[in-house]
Amino acid sequence: MGHNRPSGPAPAAELSEACRPVGAAEAEHIAARFYDLPGTATRFDTEKDDTFLLDGAARGKFVLKIAHPSERIQELEFQVALLRHLEARAPDLPIPRAHRALLGADLPLVTTRAGERRVARLISFLPGTPLDRTTSTAPQRERIGEVLARLRLAMADFSHPADDRVLAWDVTHLLELADLARFIPEGPKRAWTVRALERFAEIKPRLDLCRRQVLHNDFNTSNLVVDHTSPGFLTGVIDFGDAVRTAIAVDVSTALMNQMPKIIEDNRRDLFDEPRDVLRGYLRHADLTDEELRLMPFLAMGRLAVRALLTSWRAEIFPQNSRYILRHTGTGWAHLAWFHSLSTAQISELLT
Repeated sequence: MGHNRPSGPAPAAELSEACRPVGAAEAEHIAARFYDLPGTATRFDTEKDDTFLLDGAARGKFVLKIAHPSERIQELEFQVALLRHLEARAPDLPIPRAHRALLGADLPLVTTRAGERRVARLISFLPGTPLDRTTSTAPQRERIGEVLARLRLAMADFSHPADDRVLAWDVTHLLELADLARFIPEGPKRAWTVRALERFAEIKPRLDLCRRQVLHNDFNTSNLVVDHTSPGFLTGVIDFGDAVRTAIAVDVSTALMNQMPKIIEDNRRDLFDEPRDVLRGYLRHADLTDEELRLMPFLAMGRLAVRALLTSWRAEIFPQNSRYILRHTGTGWAHLAWFHSLSTAQISELLT
């Protein structure tokens, strides 16, 4: 498998590797064998892993993840260690808990029916509705910003040998993805993406001087679980698969970009109204420098370019999963077009 696939740049190499999917029945077998957890498995749509909701009846619900064969064990260990660190540092934050297998392993190695050696993980399930399926008010978005800030502070002293991995979804590496522009059809969409690349190249030297630490790096609306009846609104922050040591400004800008409106009214002039709510909550708990605030709109635009490049490329590699891969692309093009309509000075002043 994997022959004749359009190759990508080094940061995205793992995203081009195929594997044989694990079915629900096999996931149930793995859960029972390695965790003594009989239950019913239901597949989640994901980018790489095979991920299942496991309903263990009286024992509750869990998430079982069967890692892609290309995932390096050190990086999976990093994710588990990060969850354990957060559990100790900020136990009230709504994040999943990692569970050990029967023999005490965090990451038991399983051989699938297809003969692939893959790593399993079991984490707690956080009930609620993914934010991408519902709406939010300004105070609720401020709550999202507060949790993001508290996560940053709780991660500030965390380190791990694998935390500096090179990740395609880390905007820091955007310029290394530039060759993927050939997978975007010629026309306005490619022009918007190329212009975003050019603008990012201009601010990259300044980004390299910004503060860095381990961060979640993927505060998108499908990774935020909410409950409108809960005082805290945000009941779960999930999927630490893109956590990495990166710029604080990158982490916040990703969260802000993901709060830009999905539907843009004709008279809408400023798409950063909702993101500013998140920023307002964030600044109640954590600081940002003036330079970080000036750079973050460019980084939000850069994240849109990352999405455009990676999804256009991967949809060609994996047409059978293109619906999931391209689920946010339509809105992303509208957002890139809006950034394209602004001058560099206007972008710089969006958050200052």
